[in-house]
Amino acid sequence: MMSDQSAPLQQPYGRAYEQMLEKVRYDGAYPTREKAEEAVRLVLAGLGRQLTGDERVELAARLPFEAARIFTAQIPDTQPLTGWAFVKDLASRTGASLATTRWDTGSVLCVVAALAGLDLLTRILRQLPTGYALLFGRAELIQAA
Repeated sequence: MMSDQSAPLQQPYGRAYEQMLEKVRYDGAYPTREKAEEAVRLVLAGLGRQLTGDERVELAARLPFEAARIFTAQIPDTQPLTGWAFVKDLASRTGASLATTRWDTGSVLCVVAALAGLDLLTRILRQLPTGYALLFGRAELIQAA
């Protein structure tokens, strides 16, 4: 007779991704992990359509495997969106309100910012059009003349 204890525990995701989802769920005050994961999938896919070059490769390397897969599965757009256009684009894809989508975006990108680290985040923000710094929980960078 087989004991239930001999069956391996089914963990659908790696520990790092589980921790990322929990952080987003906690910081974003989502009622369930599934809601947090919906936000993570939406925002990372959107970011994957915006970021190119070395910063894209480095960020993917710092994200948990499952998050990196969502991010890198996207083909970058030829015309990057401003931060506000990014939020509007995500809202149009889900039918959610702009306020909800802005909340989701900030909840996910603040966790991504922590995973990226200050140096990489600074380079990412230099590459992206205006309006992303606040989404990542940072003050907007002013370009020196």
